[in-house]
Amino acid sequence: MNPPATAGVPHASVPPHPAIVPVPAFDDNYIWLLRDRQRRRAAVVDPGDAAPVLAALAAAGLELAAILVTHHHADHVGGLPELRTAFPEAVVHGPAASRVAGIDRRWQHGDRVELEGFDVRFEVIEIPGHTLDHIAFYAAQVGTNDPRPVLFCGDTLFAGGCGRVFEGTAAQMSASLGRLAALPDETLVYCAHEYTTSNLRFARAVEPDSAPLAERERQTAALRSAGTPTVPSTLALERATNPFLRTGSTQVQQAAQTRLGHAPVDAVEVFAAVRAWKDGFR
Repeated sequence: MNPPATAGVPHASVPPHPAIVPVPAFDDNYIWLLRDRQRRRAAVVDPGDAAPVLAALAAAGLELAAILVTHHHADHVGGLPELRTAFPEAVVHGPAASRVAGIDRRWQHGDRVELEGFDVRFEVIEIPGHTLDHIAFYAAQVGTNDPRPVLFCGDTLFAGGCGRVFEGTAAQMSASLGRLAALPDETLVYCAHEYTTSNLRFARAVEPDSAPLAERERQTAALRSAGTPTVPSTLALERATNPFLRTGSTQVQQAAQTRLGHAPVDAVEVFAAVRAWKDGFR
């Protein structure tokens, strides 16, 4: 049973979608595995390493039918060649502008991606900033047993944080986060890393007086002590506690002003100041 949460604060322990399971990889990556309605086939999201995916498929008796790629970084696509060799019929879906070899179907903003037999239709959302080719896959519903929307957002939005701005600009990243923040409250946020504990430590430095954030940090510590993933989260939880989605809040703006030495001119400057702070935060 989950411990009681502070009134008005979304709980950090979110029941995961029954058709989606994490496949841990490397030190802190999650490769997400979706099972089809007959539980015979699977799709995976951002397979940076083939070995844990192959082991998970074998253990569950599943065939790999599809691969979804959010961006080109090696820890998200490194397993593609081996998986394509093992499952040559698997279809690889990825960004239209990506440099990744082996993508069969390339998608851009607003496209609809259907995975046959999975009872799902994904909307593609372009979210440049972390990389220029970054996309997210959003579904209003996956299957028939859970009505909650699902978001696979790679390294753009994290639980309690966001990705570094490697190839794009602060304005692009801020706009990308805004696109994701506009999705429904109940959306399950499936990011690609278990960074939540360190992200929340930084978030507390930005908003030290936030009761919702203190409660989320308490709940997250309990989850990690039990060896439980902190992903998925929800967009309601992110909007309440993630400083990169809270550039309009007074305390985040004040924190940015302290870093800048002057009042920020707009939300992009707030975001850029807080992201630069996070880059060097220890």
